[in-house]
Amino acid sequence: MKVIIKKSYSDRLGARLAKKVRIRKKIKGSAEKPRLCFFRSLSNVYAQLIDDVNHKTILSVSSLDFDKKSSLKDMATQVGKLVAEKAKTAKITDVVFDRNGFVYHGRVKAFADAARENGLKF
Repeated sequence: MKVIIKKSYSDRLGARLAKKVRIRKKIKGSAEKPRLCFFRSLSNVYAQLIDDVNHKTILSVSSLDFDKKSSLKDMATQVGKLVAEKAKTAKITDVVFDRNGFVYHGRVKAFADAARENGLKF
């Protein structure tokens, strides 16, 4: 995976993209053990189960469907629960977690903990 880090990017974004590239070199998803890719924007949270071998997205979930009045951490928890439930229906229990360069703290941690509590193993 090659990412060009432009000078116009902020230092924070450039550092996150560099971490993302380092992480993606080490982890790969397959049909049996897909990659659980997490992304957080300013106001929403997104998650996808991806099969990197066949280049297919197995399922995706976002906080766009939930109530906006809840806190960002609560939305991440709801998305974690929902992705675990959808993975169960797709008969997937083991995944590889891709935090996408984000620090494992706050929304990322809340999402991961909720997914683990509802049956995903990573």
